[in-house]
Amino acid sequence: MIDYPRRDRDGWGRWVPSWKLASGLCIGFFGSLVAAAGIAYAMVGVPVVAETATAQNNVYYWSDGSQMVATGGERNRQIINLSQIPKAMQNAVISQENKTFYEDSGIDPKGIARAMFNMARGGDTQGGSTITQQYVKNAMLEDQSQTLSRKFKEILVSIKVGAEEPKDKILEGYLNSAYYGRGAYGIQAAARAYFNTDAVDLNPGQCAFLAAVLKGATYYDPAGATSIDPAATPEANKKRARTQMQDTLDKMVEYGHLNQAERDKYTDLPKVENPRSNTQLGGQIGYLVDLAKSSLIKNDVVTQDQLEQGGYSIYTTFDKKKVEELETAVTKVYKANIKPEERPKTDTHVQFGGASVDPETGAIKAIYGGADATKHFTNNADVTGAQVGSTFKPFVLAAAMKWGVRDPDLGEVQAQDERTVVSPKSLYSGKNRLKIKNYDGTIWKNEKGEEWLQTNDGDASLGEPPNYQIDLREAMRESVNSSFVQLGMDVGLDKVKEAAVDAGLLESSLTGTTYPSFSIGISDPSAIRMAGSYATFAASGKQREPYSVTKVTSKDGTIYTHKTRTKQAFTAKVADNVTDVLKTVVDKGTGSNAQLEGRDVAGKTGTTDGNKSAWFVGYTPQLSTAISMFRYPDDETIKNRTFLEMYGTGNQTSIHGASFPAVIWHDYMEKALKGEPAQKFPTPEPIGEVINDTPPPSPSPSPSKTQETSPSPSPSPSKTETSPSPSPSATCGVFDWNCDDGKNGGNDTSGNDSGGPGTSQSPSPSASASGDDDGNDNGNDNGNGPGGTIWGSSG
Repeated sequence: MIDYPRRDRDGWGRWVPSWKLASGLCIGFFGSLVAAAGIAYAMVGVPVVAETATAQNNVYYWSDGSQMVATGGERNRQIINLSQIPKAMQNAVISQENKTFYEDSGIDPKGIARAMFNMARGGDTQGGSTITQQYVKNAMLEDQSQTLSRKFKEILVSIKVGAEEPKDKILEGYLNSAYYGRGAYGIQAAARAYFNTDAVDLNPGQCAFLAAVLKGATYYDPAGATSIDPAATPEANKKRARTQMQDTLDKMVEYGHLNQAERDKYTDLPKVENPRSNTQLGGQIGYLVDLAKSSLIKNDVVTQDQLEQGGYSIYTTFDKKKVEELETAVTKVYKANIKPEERPKTDTHVQFGGASVDPETGAIKAIYGGADATKHFTNNADVTGAQVGSTFKPFVLAAAMKWGVRDPDLGEVQAQDERTVVSPKSLYSGKNRLKIKNYDGTIWKNEKGEEWLQTNDGDASLGEPPNYQIDLREAMRESVNSSFVQLGMDVGLDKVKEAAVDAGLLESSLTGTTYPSFSIGISDPSAIRMAGSYATFAASGKQREPYSVTKVTSKDGTIYTHKTRTKQAFTAKVADNVTDVLKTVVDKGTGSNAQLEGRDVAGKTGTTDGNKSAWFVGYTPQLSTAISMFRYPDDETIKNRTFLEMYGTGNQTSIHGASFPAVIWHDYMEKALKGEPAQKFPTPEPIGEVINDTPPPSPSPSPSKTQETSPSPSPSPSKTETSPSPSPSATCGVFDWNCDDGKNGGNDTSGNDSGGPGTSQSPSPSASASGDDDGNDNGNDNGNGPGGTIWGSSG
């Protein structure tokens, strides 16, 4: 017997186990695991598919608790035999997903190890699933959670299914239980949903496409799914689907399942049907369901897969009566005025959008997404790409009342106490083709050294001559572009952007934030966000995020309840003064068509460059509503959308926010508020100082109202009336398209798009500005000269 040194036995050595003990422990532990796995395997049974794949609906409810529709999770499935599933479909999924399907035991050990490792690092358990495992997961396991315990159970069941069930039965079950998108469960429903044919008639190209869709319809359905993920555009999805489809076909050739000559017939995506076939989702219902679904997915309440499994009760904010009234108001205006059969060149592709938000909570009470969700697939209440025009001006005013204009003698970045908060009585120039300055009085120039001349609607100068001074209340009432573009420059476009975001617009919807035109609406927020941001003013500066779902329940009880979160975006003084100015717009300005008898109404009209979109956004203390109007071909995607001009549309010279959008707004709000007590807006506290951005000049000949010469650079804003030095007269340079020398392009005050050599351009931040015709029948699409001086064009 070995006599170990005493120090080892009495010191640290006593705690070190012998190799025999260590080996015994390892063997015992491993044996326990094997025994536990063996017991678990012996105890687990093959689940009955019929019991766990029971069809369920998701039920959506109106705000009053009544049922809206049961849809979304229902099982659109028709079970068919493997003999009715083309060999090409069988081989497509085997080639792409599990080439050893007929040889393996039902699991992929390497893949499982990889999935476990991913999960241990905080990832998911996806990857490593054989066809058998996917079949077990889809058709046999109620628990779809991504957990180790669920994955372990899936492995055990898959091994048992792989050992006890014929491979053909497993493949048949997988193809009949898998989800292909568009509410289609199983290959027969998928064949109908995408190709309007029976599964037995699918060709190899269609089969390879459906195998690609199995990877996730959100990212492979050519129709796109931007309501769930902005990255899932139709263009991106088509590219992904085609790449995956071609890869599948190549693998089918490689593994001997398809000959090359047949494979070469399918080099592009097959033509697919439109994505909506559920008549329950017609009219506005489809838009409402999509909005609620995308909200739940984006906010991580449930996953798309969980929604597809069904069994949820989703309680929405949508007021059935208001939804119907908004649709009625749009339909009434459309039928009375839009005649595509009589006026195909001007009245085709006309679209309206709308949204209504409760200022007290942020609840979306109603939307108008289009004529029919089963025929027009873009939700016009959501992002469409339509620019908002002069409905953006209230954010400029809010920024000026919150932060104030900058001191021209200080640096570009200034603290709040170094600035001067403006009053609604502050004076700015309403001169047409105003030369825009930086805050310090220097002339603004773009990266090419071009100056900016801001036009007004109809090339009209407004205000008192000779410098056409106009106060900000009147400038808002008449929607004077030049005044608000210069005000935005004085405040700082960063502060204008901040005010828009604070009010509730998404930063991602804002564009051209460093160009003068930013202040007059070249951005394209949704109708929902515009209604929500104006609701912030209605609520005296309290901002609440627009939301569409109040509660979600399932068999496990209530899994989600909305909690309204309020932030003070503006002080009550700022918000109530903005409201008071916008009230003037409706009382006696461009928004007079929106007046409601006996009610306080505040709002703003908006029309954009080239008369390509028109808006009215307005509110009472109880409800904020945005209405948009535009034209674009219905089959165009948002990314590549080309908006069409609306000169002549509806038999009008031009379309502006004060026309059809304001009429729709009025008709809807009149009914939506019927029976509710009329409320008054708060009386605003006095705010700011009366600054004068355009002091009168020294006595000297001044241009007449009709003379189209550029004003000289004005001095910086001052609080006292000062006289600037005489300025040189303007001359017509080679590229000076401002001068009235007969070369001005597109200057047609009748509202028609015609003129000389200037070219009409969309409101690109670097070369033009969005304007507003707001209530006047005049409009122009100004030509953009090749250099020297650029114009901010107006609608």
